[in-house]
Amino acid sequence: MSARQKTTGPTRTHDDPPGRPVRRGRAPAPSAAEAPNLERRQEILEIAAKLFAEYGYKATSIREIAERAGMMGGSLYYHIRSKEALFIEIHDRALDAAARRVRTAMAPHTAPWARLEAACTEMLEIQLNPGSLTLPIMNNFRSVPEEVKTILVRKRDQFETIFRDIVDALPLPPGMDRQIYRILLLRLLNTADTWYHEGRMSRTEIAAQILTIFRHEGPAATGARGSKGRTKSTPKEKEEKPPAPARKRRVAA
Repeated sequence: MSARQKTTGPTRTHDDPPGRPVRRGRAPAPSAAEAPNLERRQEILEIAAKLFAEYGYKATSIREIAERAGMMGGSLYYHIRSKEALFIEIHDRALDAAARRVRTAMAPHTAPWARLEAACTEMLEIQLNPGSLTLPIMNNFRSVPEEVKTILVRKRDQFETIFRDIVDALPLPPGMDRQIYRILLLRLLNTADTWYHEGRMSRTEIAAQILTIFRHEGPAATGARGSKGRTKSTPKEKEEKPPAPARKRRVAA
């Protein structure tokens, strides 16, 4: 994600550090327009989320968030604690919303493969929605401070437990590493905006293709018994039985 160019001369960039909050006891009383309220705070969160998604963490300043919200920079601190705390809250809300959607999509299904397909379909809908903030917020880790990144990764790992549970329930072959399987699947879904092209296939059709590619069933899933309920003969057992044609030749003689 590329940083933006300066917009107002050499003294102001979009990487300006957030202003220091006014110390307790010295802050002027907020006006009616500035006083904290839930609707105003939600508006600020939405404005900040769009800026973070479009320009990244580093290139989005507290000053610009305040300007977009029609506020003075200092007044923004009546609603938020810091740029770092604001980004963490937006990131966590985005993942919580995505988790609810994926769980809701899987709820009608009990079969492991059907649950995987439902989860993949919903993830594609989330990631490829032009108005979705989940993808850029989830993957915007490179420019955040290390202490913030640690918190973000912890939350992302919580979200990925959904897919860990799905993959653990799949009847995969014994030699297949489920962690690598899950990582590859999530990497494919989380980068959908880089390879998806509208028109060739629908998102539901792509999810079905992903399931086809990732569907590898072990012996227990494919069935080890014949149509009459008898266990299929192993190659060794077949070798021990005399071939039918030889018996017929001996009888004829």
